[in-house]
Amino acid sequence: MVVFGAIYGESAMDIITGGGYEVLNTNLGEIFTDLSVIVMIPALYIATKIVRDRPFSSYASSRGGWNFKLYLKALIIPFIALMVFQGIDVVINGADGTYHFSILFLIASLILVPLQCTAEEFVYRGLIMQTFGSWFKIPVLAIVLQAIIFSVSHGYNSLGLVEVFVSGLIFGFLTWKTNGIEVSSAMHTANNFSISLFIMFGLRSATSSPQFNDVVISIVFDIILCAIMYYVIMKTDWFSEIKEDTQNT
Repeated sequence: MVVFGAIYGESAMDIITGGGYEVLNTNLGEIFTDLSVIVMIPALYIATKIVRDRPFSSYASSRGGWNFKLYLKALIIPFIALMVFQGIDVVINGADGTYHFSILFLIASLILVPLQCTAEEFVYRGLIMQTFGSWFKIPVLAIVLQAIIFSVSHGYNSLGLVEVFVSGLIFGFLTWKTNGIEVSSAMHTANNFSISLFIMFGLRSATSSPQFNDVVISIVFDIILCAIMYYVIMKTDWFSEIKEDTQNT
């Protein structure tokens, strides 16, 4: 905040920090929001070095750390599905955003959005869910509790919080079933990046107050997408890295 304030001025910072999710409709607002979440990764890393109770890699998986190949594979289905879903929504409801595309902003989004989503997964599904799991030894309870914290940490209206809560349940479930945060990070990245693309092209706009119909449709879509991902994981060798890593640890 100090750096951004020094560059863009105090008035710009007041708009960014007090504007809700509508600030994501601007390049500066999205970059600031992404960076403010990405900082969680080095913060957690430093904390593990201070406390020294477990390696940082253990927050990524119980399979020996982060598997980049698995993350990239897991991006394919949700990104394609979400782009189609967002496109259908635009066709039906029309565009409601402001065009602000630029090559530099696209490059920044390609770097920042995956890091931002992965940072959230490290904190909520890595740190928080694992902590609750170690306390209660009940995976379902750990998944529900982290999803509650995940939802209330977002600044949406009540309907939006329900949608985020369901997303938290889905991400937690996939983390539990794959013994790592790569798949949930990939789904999270696909969701946020597809939305970012549609926003920068002016096809949709970010809002802190989603409407009932939009929330219901999004929840149904997310559940179906989760079922598809789970089926792929369980029935094919597309995610064979999971078994390989388990055998090596």
